[in-house]
Formats: sequence, structure tokens, C-alpha cells
Amino acid sequence: MADKGTSDRGRTDDRGEAASSRPADRQRIRKLAQAALNADVTVEQLEGIIADMGETLEGLGPTMTKMDATIERLDATLVRMSGTLDQVDTTVDRMAEVVMRLERVVARVEVLVGIGEAALRPLGAIESAGRSVAARLGLR
Repeated sequence: MADKGTSDRGRTDDRGEAASSRPADRQRIRKLAQAALNADVTVEQLEGIIADMGETLEGLGPTMTKMDATIERLDATLVRMSGTLDQVDTTVDRMAEVVMRLERVVARVEVLVGIGEAALRPLGAIESAGRSVAARLGLR
């Protein structure tokens, strides 16, 4: 016996389509409509982002121009600094030569002082002997 209950098999709607395919078609249309709305919102968001990026890129041009000018000034400053360091190096070399000359002069003075001290030792001995004699004589 065949069940004549609630089965939609074999039933058709007004257009001659199967009744069971109607809810699936409606669900599919709903999903497609939602996807279209989501795509539309996404496109609007992208347009907003691109517009903001355009403004940012327009503002970036003058900033880059200022940065280029700053880099040029920095380059000029570095060139001057390099020249100054070269002058310092030259001055240090000259000062090293002066220090070497002064060391030679100091060494000569030390030799002369040594000779003078050696020459004055006998005079110191004579002075000491003279003081001793003067002390014994009561002249002091």
C-alpha cells in the first residue's frame, strides 16, 4: 500500500516545478543576495581605504621633499666634519713632532743639569769645609 501522507514526491507547483526544489532555490537565492550585499560592503570599505591612501600619499610627497633637503644638509655637514677631522689629524701629527722635539730638549737639559751638579759637588764640599772651619773659629 502506498502512503498518501505528507510526501511532496510527484507534486508540482503552479509553474510545473517540483515542490521540494523551491525551498532549496529560495535558500540559494538568499545566500547569493547576502553574498552580493557583503561584496558591496567590502567594495565600499576598499574604496574608503583607497581614498585615505591617496590622501596619505599626497601628504607623503612634501614630506619626502623635506627629507631630501635634510639629507642634503646632513651630507654637507658630514663633508665639513670630514674636513675638520682631517685638520685634527694633521694637527695631531704636528703636535707629535713638537713633543718629540721637546723630549729631546728636556733630555739635553737633564744632561746639562747632571753636568752642573757634578761640577758643583766640589764647590759644595769646599763650602762645607769652609763652614766647618768658620764654625771652629767661631765666626759663625
